[in-house]
Amino acid sequence: MALPQQVKYRNASDLLNLAILGVLVLLYAPILLHWLDGWLNKNISTEHEYFSHGIIGLPFAAYLVWMNRKKWTRLPDTIHPLGAVLLLFGAVFYLSGVTEWVNLSLPVILAGLCLWFKGIAGLRSQGFPLLLVFLATPTAVPYLIAPYTMPLQSFIAGTAGFILNQFGMDVTVDEINLYVGGRIVEVAPYCAGLKMLFTTLYVGLMLLYWTDALSSRRTVIAFLSLAAIVSTCANIIRNTLLTFFHGTGQEAAFKWLHEGWGGDLYSSCMLVSLVPLLNWINSYFSASDTQQEGESH
Repeated sequence: MALPQQVKYRNASDLLNLAILGVLVLLYAPILLHWLDGWLNKNISTEHEYFSHGIIGLPFAAYLVWMNRKKWTRLPDTIHPLGAVLLLFGAVFYLSGVTEWVNLSLPVILAGLCLWFKGIAGLRSQGFPLLLVFLATPTAVPYLIAPYTMPLQSFIAGTAGFILNQFGMDVTVDEINLYVGGRIVEVAPYCAGLKMLFTTLYVGLMLLYWTDALSSRRTVIAFLSLAAIVSTCANIIRNTLLTFFHGTGQEAAFKWLHEGWGGDLYSSCMLVSLVPLLNWINSYFSASDTQQEGESH
């Protein structure tokens, strides 16, 4: 009699999981499609575009959840009280109608479900996918950061002006403005490279997880630090090219790199460069560890 009861319990559990999944799809499919449409067609606010890394991050999070499904089912069913609290907050956020709160309700409800069904162990097992979802959820963070990017804007403008002067161009830099060929180019807050930096760090986390390097603190710190430097340098080069194109009247090239698919291609090439960078860091630390072990013997 034990076997039929187990089968019955498993069927009931599977039906409950399917019902929860169905409700989540009904609630959040329109929101996710809105995010995707905005990221792909760039027909939403600039702040929203800062989270376009979700195009690759959210499918990767879903893939990780699917791959860990057997580990999830083996966890004991444990209800943690915090799960009910998060589910309540998530429902309030969703029903508030405020765009940012509705967006945030997704990671809150997902975390609440993990705690409600599997407790702390369940939350830990889905910790990285939840982190990817949270970091891809559009919020007002870019809007709040923008007023404090003036030093970065000035640095980029000054460096771009210096580079162009070395190539014989007459460029005058005034804080965040570059004057060249009777034209003005402004390094606006949203041209300071924060979007590229956010995407770089996000993709960097995915690469660290994929290569099982998240457990090494020195690898994480070294890689993310160098990745941020690469992103900043890439943005300086991009702004230098934009200033050159605009100052020399090459408007087609300017629009291609600034608003067209050229900017996406440029960012993609920069992100691809993170792979050999991580491989080099892993090789460097492996060689260093091997050398230290040899010296200790």
